[in-house]
Amino acid sequence: MPPSPFDKHVLLIGASRGLGYALAQEYLNRGWHVVATVRDVNNTKLHALMDISDGRLEIETVDITVPEQITRLHERLTSRRFDLLFINAGVTNQPEGTVGEVPTEEFVRVMVTNALSPLRVIETLQDLVLPTGTIAVMSSGQGSVANNVNGGHEVYRGSKAALNTFMRSFAARHTGDPRTLVLMAPGWVRTELGGSQARLSIEESIPNVVNTIDAQNGKPGLHYLDYLGRTVPW
Repeated sequence: MPPSPFDKHVLLIGASRGLGYALAQEYLNRGWHVVATVRDVNNTKLHALMDISDGRLEIETVDITVPEQITRLHERLTSRRFDLLFINAGVTNQPEGTVGEVPTEEFVRVMVTNALSPLRVIETLQDLVLPTGTIAVMSSGQGSVANNVNGGHEVYRGSKAALNTFMRSFAARHTGDPRTLVLMAPGWVRTELGGSQARLSIEESIPNVVNTIDAQNGKPGLHYLDYLGRTVPW
């Protein structure tokens, strides 16, 4: 069944598990048409969700750390337009140790995945987003330099702070663009990435994440917000 032009459409990058999968569920529950991506073609929970989505969920494959795959995704979707591009894909690493102790290859892996690749996705796919639309990226409260008073998680923190800075630069280069830009801090959520000790359940975070992004519609410029819509200090 082809997507209706009257539906809202989201392109969700990174949705095979955790917050991304929950986002796909939430947007489907709200009546959106969802194009969601995974890194490989192996069956995931997302594929099972597609089977019961009445044709409103499509699955695409992309590894955002491979620029050629981002380009090919654009080519496959070039005739489509979306109300929302939401880049959720990201990784973490072992929180122990300082940045000076982390192996170089691990530092590069986290920084490329969390900071460089989301901007490559935005640069490549931005023309698929409607002028009235939103470009959102899953950041973290740990990306706040001002709030970093306890340290820890140094490489992950650094990758999200870099992501935030790169988004500030992107926004500065697109002054006057009517689209909304959002850096989203979803809270510390109990997922495979967040761990079992996290404060929030997915059910406490994700519906509020979607509410917050929806509330920014029509507000151009860059907004760094938490899941309850509160501004996070840079």
